[in-house]
Order: sequence, then structure tokens, then C-alpha cells
Amino acid sequence: MRSLRFALLAASLVVSTAFASPTDPKSGVEYVTLAQPQPVQTVGKKVEVVEFFMYHCPHCNALEPAFEQWVKKQGDKITLRRVHLPFTGASDPEAHLYLTLEAMGRLGDMHAKVFKAVHVDRVRLNQDQAIIDWVSKNGVDRAKFLETWNSFGVMTKLRRLPQIVNDYKVDGVPTVVVDGKYQTSPAIVYNSVKTQDEGQLFQATLQVMDALVAKAAQSK
Repeated sequence: MRSLRFALLAASLVVSTAFASPTDPKSGVEYVTLAQPQPVQTVGKKVEVVEFFMYHCPHCNALEPAFEQWVKKQGDKITLRRVHLPFTGASDPEAHLYLTLEAMGRLGDMHAKVFKAVHVDRVRLNQDQAIIDWVSKNGVDRAKFLETWNSFGVMTKLRRLPQIVNDYKVDGVPTVVVDGKYQTSPAIVYNSVKTQDEGQLFQATLQVMDALVAKAAQSK
């Protein structure tokens, strides 16, 4: 996975280079233009932003606070969709958890709790039963959760995830796709800014996303 490759690359650097924030990102440098753009789920002038992530990914967890602030800053200019990468395949437990919480309308109060459980409390949410037991102890009605977990809608979305990831050509997380055609990530932006500071790298990535949203909005 690219997240692992990024971590190993950053750890292997001996000499730090000067941090330079990208002000005019270029296709093939700070972002990639998909050869086959994907349909967007927006109307009017809003720009779709799709974040591919995994709950157990340390870089996704580290990026989350800054990403949430970025989303708030964008306001009505964007529509956000999140896609949990199915790390273990079409029945990935973490992806199943995300889709269930989404269907229940519980992401607002549970999304950050899941990240905290995995990365701070060190709860292993990589098995179905562990997830069901955990949500039951954290303010989610067990019966309603199981009903949604096993629902046709959630199961259909779960089975479609591998194809979605393939369509968007995503090979690691965190990755963001703007307007169905511009893909960027800390791993891509790193090739340009080459900073060992993860916070600076995240800031540079968000600045690239700013530029891509503006670019997409111009074509609306």
C-alpha cells in the first residue's frame, strides 16, 4: 500500500530538504489526472471531493483533524464523500463498519470515536464480532446496528467497494479525488515538497486540494 511506502520513504531520508509549499500544482507532479474521469454525485456548481481512507491507517488518523478543518473551510463549495478502502477485500470489517454508521446517520458522532478507539485506545476493530461488541458499548443500539449491518443496501455497497477503488485507480490511503478526475495524496505531494515533517506535508496536500477545487469550480 502507498501509505506504507510513504512511511518507509520518509523514515529512510537522512538529509532534510527545504520545505516548499506548492502554489501552482501541476498534473503529474502534485496530482494525477485520471485517464477515465468518474461520474460525480453533485448538482449545480458544487465540486465533489472523495476521500479514500482506512480507520487503521496512521496517516489517515493524523490527517483527519486538518482534513475536517479543510472541509469546514470549503463550506458550500464542495460535497464530501468518504470511501473506506476495503483492505481485506469485499467483506472488509472496517469498511463494513463505516458503511453501517453512514447508513444509520451516525458518522457525525461516531467517526472520530472509531479513529480514537483504534489509534489511542488500541482497540482492534478488525473482526466483525469485535466491531459489534464495541459499538454496543459506545452508544449505538445493538439491534439497530445489526439490522443495518446486514441490510441489503449496506451489503450491496460493501461488495461494490473493490470496483470503486479500481475505477478511481487508488492504490493507497489517504487519497483524495476532486471532481472525479484529479487525484492527490500526501504520497504524491511528497515527490514535490520532500519534507520529513508530516504536518507540513499534510498542509501542502491541503493547499493542492484548494487549487484543485478552484480549478474544478472554474469549469462548472
